[in-house]
Amino acid sequence: MSIFIEVVLPVLLVFGAGYAIQKWKKVDIRPVSVVALYAATPALVFDTFYGADFNAQYTWMLLFAAGLLAALIMFNKLAARLVKADESKESGWILSTAFMNSGNYGAPIILFAYGEQGFAYAVTFMVIQAIIMNVFGVYYAAKGYAGARYAVKSVFAMPVTYALFLALFLEFTPLSMPENLLGTIDIVADAAIPLVMLILGMQLANMSIGHFQWPSVTYGVVVRLLVSPLIAWGLTALMPMDPLLANVLIVSAAMPSAATIVMYAVQFDNQPRYISSVTLVSTLLSVFTITILLSLLQ
Repeated sequence: MSIFIEVVLPVLLVFGAGYAIQKWKKVDIRPVSVVALYAATPALVFDTFYGADFNAQYTWMLLFAAGLLAALIMFNKLAARLVKADESKESGWILSTAFMNSGNYGAPIILFAYGEQGFAYAVTFMVIQAIIMNVFGVYYAAKGYAGARYAVKSVFAMPVTYALFLALFLEFTPLSMPENLLGTIDIVADAAIPLVMLILGMQLANMSIGHFQWPSVTYGVVVRLLVSPLIAWGLTALMPMDPLLANVLIVSAAMPSAATIVMYAVQFDNQPRYISSVTLVSTLLSVFTITILLSLLQ
């Protein structure tokens, strides 16, 4: 119960504030999302990577992200083959289970649970996941007509990408960011996590509980909230990584489905109702599963 009160509840209260605002005022989320995407999140990414102490742990994080994605895709392909699901259903399963909400849900949970060092790992993993979603998420959402060119274009359309490149450039060259500009970036970066948390609450308010395809929704939720962290635990056990990093990655892997994937599903008309359903149900149930997982990892 103490973990729920100290870690999960503060995050839920911010989500709840965003949810209440959206239900009350019916705000257009797009301008708010633009602020988060083009200002706050890039500032947070730059702030995290600029001056970061890069070591072997970041290499293990990259290998972990690739291994988790590959394992989840293979798991879904095997499940689809076992039940003779068509390609559309297989793509829907992959979209709803292979991409987790490591940013506006995972990062604040890890901040409350593991402090600043854990949060630095979480933001790095968030950037890796954002790139993965903009490549593999777009591919599986489009599945055939968007192609690799669209995926690459999406990656380079992300302001976060350029914030990352600039931070790494300054990190590995004699150049440095002027202190007054760094102070400005710090101010904007501090707004990123509360802003994306409010946006998630607003997104949840726009989702409706309708006639779910309960067998498929149940499958997606179980894979996202239970199978994914089990795979993550197995991967971290095989890699000689810092125990704090291992815990951060396992918790990140246990996050609900990414809300960004819903936008891709809508854009490419690839089972948007199903993917929205899994996102909503997995987000609601994650309140319990994340609390239990954090207790087990203590």
